[in-house]
Amino acid sequence: MLGGTEFVGRAVTEAALARGRQVTVFHRGRHAPPAGVTELFGDRTSADGLVALAAAAGESEGGAHTWDLVVDTWSGAPSAVRDAARLLAGRVGQYAYVSSRSVYDHPAPAGLPEDGPLVDGASPDAGADVPYPQAKRGGELAALDVFGDRALLARAGLILGPWENVGRLPWWLQRIARGGTVLAPGAPDTPLQYIDARDLANWLLDAAERGLHGPYNVVSRPGHTTMGELLDACVRATGSGAELRWTAAEKILAAGVEPWSELPIWLPPGELYDTMHQGDVSRAHAAGLHCRPVGETVTDTWDWLRGLGGAAPQRPDRPAVGLDPETEAKLLTAGSLATPMARRMRRRG
Repeated sequence: MLGGTEFVGRAVTEAALARGRQVTVFHRGRHAPPAGVTELFGDRTSADGLVALAAAAGESEGGAHTWDLVVDTWSGAPSAVRDAARLLAGRVGQYAYVSSRSVYDHPAPAGLPEDGPLVDGASPDAGADVPYPQAKRGGELAALDVFGDRALLARAGLILGPWENVGRLPWWLQRIARGGTVLAPGAPDTPLQYIDARDLANWLLDAAERGLHGPYNVVSRPGHTTMGELLDACVRATGSGAELRWTAAEKILAAGVEPWSELPIWLPPGELYDTMHQGDVSRAHAAGLHCRPVGETVTDTWDWLRGLGGAAPQRPDRPAVGLDPETEAKLLTAGSLATPMARRMRRRG
């Protein structure tokens, strides 16, 4: 496992250990991996960052240490994927790269399958400062260049669940846990499409065991849950008694609030919504993808957060998400003032 201490990487590591697999975790040492793994330390962004991995790869009696599978979640410079893939080419059976549906040319229409138009990927030799979609496509190209039909490309969408270090579901849980009236965006019946990191991990391991290769959109079916079901599950999990006040998308946008970043997970109707929440996932589901109920994802994430004292980890390369309390209060106040006026107008009519 390249990484293996946070979010998706940790979910893969824990799933593999639960299956009785011997797991080697190659990481920078910033976070402790699950117990029971073999640890190797290195920084893929440095010139000699793969020294420990190279040494381990040559330590067996046959002259090369072999692994059945390597899972790589890298999101930065494609050259890091290139270097790891080249090093492991003769020592790994399969290379599973956790990619993203952001590799599709924007805007990706609703129902787009895996053979849809792609962004022009960065060269596998590219370094840092590559935009995220191009970097992920560059990572795909690097894995394919070395492993060919032994490369599995898991194009995930919105990922939620315990160990999340981006902050989307943790923000909603922490906000709702504070109680009171909570600004709930758009319509409660808005369908969502996402994947629990643990379901992604299990699918990756199953797919690798079956020798699957090539690209798969690995995310739930559209409408696996709704925005209302997700936030209701947050209320139940936290036991806060928070009141959700559903607010029209037009009012939220008019106030200058940014969907996705200030109100995580939520997107108003339009091209970006279709891209994120309406993808074709029939191939992955035909290949055995199973997605657990939203209530389980929410409850388990809340339990994990409470175990940390309520403060979720934050990736240093991602900005913090969430709506500031002052902006939320203004929107809620505007809504409460508008309601009596609207009622008076209806009575006069």
